[in-house]
Amino acid sequence: MSRRAEIESMLKDAPGDTFLQYALAMELRSEGEHEESLKLFGDLMAAKPPHVPAFFMAGQQLAGLDRIPEAQEILKQGIQQANEQGNAHASGEMTEFLMSLQ
Repeated sequence: MSRRAEIESMLKDAPGDTFLQYALAMELRSEGEHEESLKLFGDLMAAKPPHVPAFFMAGQQLAGLDRIPEAQEILKQGIQQANEQGNAHASGEMTEFLMSLQ
């Protein structure tokens, strides 16, 4: 069974598990399934509370696809969320990456 199939199987038993959702999004990204991956990252970003790492990964993925304005917007939102959640490390990483896209 592939890693993707294993994650999908585990998600059937625990559909609300954000760690598994994030793992599936990352696996889809590595398989080149960008739109499906970005949709999953979007779901994680819309969760309550938003999943901060999803903003950074989506921003990196969008930048890699040369969708720079979208990447910049996602990163700005992620920085705001990271700050609201008290995650200075993630905020700093996203800020640094955002500056590299200028």
